[in-house]
Amino acid sequence: MAGQTDGAGGANGPRIVVVGGGAGGLELATRLGDKLGKRGAAQVILVDRNPTHIWKPLLHEVAAGSMDPNTHQLEYAAQARWHGFEFQQGELKGLDRVAKSIIVSGCVDADGTEVLPERAISYDTLVLSIGSVTHFFGVPGTAEHAIALDTAWQAERFRRRLIAACMRAQNGMGDARPQVDIAIVGAGATGVELSAELRNTAHVLAAYGLHKLDPRHDIRIHLIEGGPRILPVLKERISAATTKLLHKLDVNVITSERVTEVTASAVNTASGKSIPADLTVWAAGIRAPSVLGELGLPVNRLGQIVVSRTLQVEGDDSIYAFGDCASCPWPEASTSVPPRAQAAHQQATYLFDALRKRMDGKPVQPFAFKDLGSLVSLGHFSAVGSLMGGLIGGSMFIEGLMARLMYTSLYRMHVLALHGWVRMSVDTVMHWLRSKTNPRVKLH
Repeated sequence: MAGQTDGAGGANGPRIVVVGGGAGGLELATRLGDKLGKRGAAQVILVDRNPTHIWKPLLHEVAAGSMDPNTHQLEYAAQARWHGFEFQQGELKGLDRVAKSIIVSGCVDADGTEVLPERAISYDTLVLSIGSVTHFFGVPGTAEHAIALDTAWQAERFRRRLIAACMRAQNGMGDARPQVDIAIVGAGATGVELSAELRNTAHVLAAYGLHKLDPRHDIRIHLIEGGPRILPVLKERISAATTKLLHKLDVNVITSERVTEVTASAVNTASGKSIPADLTVWAAGIRAPSVLGELGLPVNRLGQIVVSRTLQVEGDDSIYAFGDCASCPWPEASTSVPPRAQAAHQQATYLFDALRKRMDGKPVQPFAFKDLGSLVSLGHFSAVGSLMGGLIGGSMFIEGLMARLMYTSLYRMHVLALHGWVRMSVDTVMHWLRSKTNPRVKLH
């Protein structure tokens, strides 16, 4: 195993290692690099198993083909070069708290040749932000027959399988029926948004002649939820409005049905129903990556690292965790901070300030989560949600054009955090122009 990495840019300050380049981790590394790394006040290192970043809430659009991931992915190495931090590719494998180092896996190229060895990376401050993965809850057949949407690769795999299923169905190849059934297990935000995007995709594919099936009746979308209503963590009014909109899109909304088995051609439920499925997407829950339970840190039943309100691990003030992989108290709601993009963004902002204060020996206030509401996109058709708290001084239900604009602004805010106003504005214009010259759905 190779030794620890060299310092970033020859800096002599403390070494801050951020593991996980998701929305929060990349924002934190970027801001720390700009403020500390560029002037040599600290060495900032970002570690991620992938070479590129894509905002995870966009993956349902990638799966539906309405977004080309190549136009929205960001190279970590380029971001590091622009913003004064170092990027190390590899997957977190272990933690040595005595030596204050992490073990990172090696990397291989497309031919399987090792290009980076397994290595140790030392730290003075460690920040864990490796997100979450799909939770299959041990349901038989899910590993073999269901597709998760944790990565751009998985989303692209689903898109290719969708187009292939449509082509087989229209040409009557093999045992293909003259319909395509898509089952989405889990009616949280991901499942709901994917169901609407897929309805749009069916219309576009038919318009381009890639299949001759009726886009509403031959492409059948089943949204399956074990609870009594969709979007169970959001307010009932949002759930009801979304259900009404999905019915207008001919999405078959099935509630109070617990899935007990997934096969190659169906999804079976506890009540005895068998729902036909040529493709099955599993979006029924998340859990923390299993490696977190092997680091010797306190974790909860979902495998999340238990942290204090300063986002520090109990008994080790040099280790922080935030985002989906951490369980942080939310006293105002008598629960923990929810695993949402807005929470990761707020925690990244908090840690940027807290780590700088710690370096200067200043006191740090506890993190306070502010729920700004929730938005659910139904693609080109509509959006619904609520604005809450400090944003408007109360709570307000919104839908339609305003909700769509607010939803779009969430991604723009993420781009702003990574690139600043000028590049965010240019990026917005470029994507608008591309949408006018490219097909609305990726066709190959």
